[in-house]
Amino acid sequence: MTEFSAQSSRRRDSRLLPFTLSLIVVILDQLTKAWVVQNLDLVAISGDHIEVFGQFVRIIHTRNPGIAFSIGSELPELVRNVLFTTIPVLVIAGLLFYYFRHNPFSAAQRWAVAAIVGGGLGNIIDRIIRTGGVVDFIDVEFFGIFGLERWPTFNIADAAVVVGGILLIAGILIEEARGHGEKG
Repeated sequence: MTEFSAQSSRRRDSRLLPFTLSLIVVILDQLTKAWVVQNLDLVAISGDHIEVFGQFVRIIHTRNPGIAFSIGSELPELVRNVLFTTIPVLVIAGLLFYYFRHNPFSAAQRWAVAAIVGGGLGNIIDRIIRTGGVVDFIDVEFFGIFGLERWPTFNIADAAVVVGGILLIAGILIEEARGHGEKG
């Protein structure tokens, strides 16, 4: 193996390895959602919940037909299904195209992208295989901050997208700051 092909292979492996996190996120997301569906009635039906840390964190069973914070839940079902499946697929495809085509990402940013992809796929799977919307189940007390007693219920996929997004943006900002610091 030539030095060039060895470097190319290492570079390809360093690009692909973070997507093990995507797979882990999808598996954990789908397993937890399946458990919730199997073991807890919808909150609207029974108010069933499991307290994890008292009232601070509860496991409940809700469905979100919209996107984040139930945005778009009032749209007709066909429009929701098309929009809220197609748009995430296009975003993930664009992100992956950029990721593999240009690869400006640091190692930490690659893992953040993988978290976003895994979370996005987890919720897309829900929209395709489950009726009534995406299964949400993590219910956290928010102590009246922003007028919310409880944060809107979410799932592992949502958490992966948000944490991955925050880490990706922070990584980009840090890289930008380093770049400007080196020039000035």
